[in-house]
Amino acid sequence: VSIGTGRGVWSRGSLELRTMILADINDTPYKIVLFLHVLTMFVAFAPAFVHPFIENDRRELGSARQQIFLGISQRGMRIYGAALIVGGLLGFGVAGMSGVPGGDELVYRVSDGWVLTSVILWVAMNGALHAMVIPGERKLAEGDESQASRVQLGGMVITGLFLITLYLMVFKPGA
Repeated sequence: VSIGTGRGVWSRGSLELRTMILADINDTPYKIVLFLHVLTMFVAFAPAFVHPFIENDRRELGSARQQIFLGISQRGMRIYGAALIVGGLLGFGVAGMSGVPGGDELVYRVSDGWVLTSVILWVAMNGALHAMVIPGERKLAEGDESQASRVQLGGMVITGLFLITLYLMVFKPGA
């Protein structure tokens, strides 16, 4: 499977798919999509790294201060939840635009092991975010302090999955 637009061509009784390259890997459109992909992932995970510190401060400070920290974490969820989704979708764009200069072959394909594993981890991160963190944040806003551990665990799961994904994208094992 490759990202990009393919068109079927009959060749000696079998279907051959050709990939249309949207941009070479060193072209400006590719670099713009790659930049946006990295930027949105930074936006998506910056609050996840800060959240444990906010949570500890929220427990130690008075109620007015607690409300401020809770408000910050709730608004952050709206931002980094959307950024996580958009960042992953931009990753598909990066793969689809990863053409070799002067060729019609993609450098990165979803069928590459490290890319496929990254996609699976991205789906798992979204699952942890939407099943653990966001519902826990809502219940914390309603005063249910028992949800703090759920939110913290969800944040740790997301952070761990992100670090594994980051490793895969930097070192590209098997590529």
